Amino acid sequence: MNLRERILAVYRGEKPDRVPFMLDLSHWFYQRNRMPWDLSKSYDRPEKELIDYHKKMGVGFYLPNLGSFYETVYPDKIKTSVSKSAGVSEIRWRISTPSGTLERTRVWEEENYAWGIPEWSIKNKEQLLILAEALSSRSYRSDWKKYQEWMNCVGETGVVYIGTGYSGMGQLLNYWMGVEETLYATYDWPDTVREVTDRINQNNLLLIDLLAQSPAEIIIMGDNFSSDIQPPSFFEEWSKDYYAEAISRLHAAGKYVAVHIDGRLKGSLKMFSKIGADCADAVTPKPTGDLFPAECRNDAGEQMILSGGVPPCLWLSGVSDDAFRQAVSAWLELARTNPRLIAAAGDQVPPHALEHRILIMKEMVEGYVL
Repeated sequence: MNLRERILAVYRGEKPDRVPFMLDLSHWFYQRNRMPWDLSKSYDRPEKELIDYHKKMGVGFYLPNLGSFYETVYPDKIKTSVSKSAGVSEIRWRISTPSGTLERTRVWEEENYAWGIPEWSIKNKEQLLILAEALSSRSYRSDWKKYQEWMNCVGETGVVYIGTGYSGMGQLLNYWMGVEETLYATYDWPDTVREVTDRINQNNLLLIDLLAQSPAEIIIMGDNFSSDIQPPSFFEEWSKDYYAEAISRLHAAGKYVAVHIDGRLKGSLKMFSKIGADCADAVTPKPTGDLFPAECRNDAGEQMILSGGVPPCLWLSGVSDDAFRQAVSAWLELARTNPRLIAAAGDQVPPHALEHRILIMKEMVEGYVL
C-alpha cells in the first residue's frame, strides 16, 4: 500500500499493511528554508516545494497550511480590507459594517517564525454584535479545480484535508478576544455571547453544506481545542450543537471528519468521540500533553482514529534520539490492539526540529508490521 492508501484505509475502518505516516512540515519547512509565509493571502496553487520535500523524505502529506479551496463573499454593505506594513512585519484586517468597524492585527515574530497577536480587538458588547453582523452575512463559493490541482500534485503521497475554520467560540478565543476576555464575556454578557456564537455558527453551516459537495474525502474542523480552555462542560454549553450538526451533515454526504485537538487531551477526546468525529488530529501525549498514549486510546474509545503522537519538544536538539525513538515506539504500539491510528507529530513538526528525526520516524513506521 502507498501512503495515501494507508491513510484512507484507516478512515474506512480497514487494517493497512503499515501504520499510516504523515506530518505537517509546513512551519518547519518555511523556517528551515527562510521562506516567507503571509497570513493575508491563501496559496491558490499547490505548494510544490513543500509537497516535493514530503515525497523526497517519504512522508505523507495531509494539511495544506495556507491552501484555500473556497471563497468567502460579503454583501456590499460589509467592507473588508487587509493592509501590510513595509516588509510585511505587520498585517491588519479591517471589517466595516453599518454598525461599526473592527480591526485585528498580527505581528511577525522572527524567533518563533510565527505571527503573534499584540492586542485583542473586541472590548465590549457592541463590538461583539458588529462581529456577528459581519460574519453572519458571509456566503461561500467553491473552486474545486484548485483542490484537484493540490490532489494531483500530492498524488499517492497522501491526502488533502479541507479546513472549515473556527466555530463562533473559536473566533472569539483565537482571533478577537483571547481566552481570558472571552471567558469573562460568557459570565458578564452571556446572552450577547450566545447570540453572537449562534449567528456565526449558523452561517458556518452554509460552508459545511458547501464542503459536503467537495471532492475531498476528509474535512478538518477545530478551534485549537485544549481541555483546559474548552473543557467538556464549556463545550457542551457553547459549541457542541454546532459541531454535532456539522459532523452529521458531513457524514450524510459521505465525508470523514477530523477535529484538531492540539492541547490538553483529558476530556477533549471523549467529547468528540461521543458526537461521532472520525479522527482526533494533532494528538499530543506526554510530556507536552497530559495523557500517555495508552490513556489517549482509553479516553477516545475504540472507534476514533488517533492521529499524532510525537510531542514538539521531542523533535528538538535538547532531547536525545533515544527519547524520540521511545515516543514513536510507544505511539506505534497502540496499533497492536487497534489499527485506528496514524503516526504523525503532536500538531506540527516545530521550527528548529532536527531533520534526521523525520527519517528516524519514517524508518520506525516502515519497520513496524501490523
